[in-house]
Amino acid sequence: MSALFTTERLTVRKFKAEDWEDLAEILTDPEVTYFEPYETFTREACVKEAESFAESDEFYAAVLDGKVIGKIYFSKRDFGTYEIGYTFHGEFQGKGYACESVKGMMGYAFKNMGVRRIIAEVNTRNDKSNRLVERLGMRREAEHKEIFPNKADENKYEDFYVYAMLAKEFEG
Repeated sequence: MSALFTTERLTVRKFKAEDWEDLAEILTDPEVTYFEPYETFTREACVKEAESFAESDEFYAAVLDGKVIGKIYFSKRDFGTYEIGYTFHGEFQGKGYACESVKGMMGYAFKNMGVRRIIAEVNTRNDKSNRLVERLGMRREAEHKEIFPNKADENKYEDFYVYAMLAKEFEG
């Protein structure tokens, strides 16, 4: 399967159904999925999720030496805007892979897809992710209060920052 694009160390491509085992290593980890707006997956559910991702135009695999180490979510909104999100295997966090692949996705989208604006919604308590989007040059535009239920206490809700970047602001 051909790459959507490559970076210095990674290949970003569409998912394949057979990626389910690598995907399971990511989505079955409660620490990795803690800030995600969905529950931690079972291995069995990852089989179906990989099949679904393979059919989708919104999910991309970040691949290092043949292993899927992350997923990138890229979804069309209105008026030339797309939302970007990402989830990376715990063992590969803190090594620049997310930053490298997300920057690559943004560059690809701005240059090849005619995307005008990219947004990211990040839990206000997710310090690593907030630092990542800021390192990418995205600007914090809003804070949305009490969006998703807290996983530990369903009577509490999580706040989210909205970050954005325009195509004319991208330096890649």
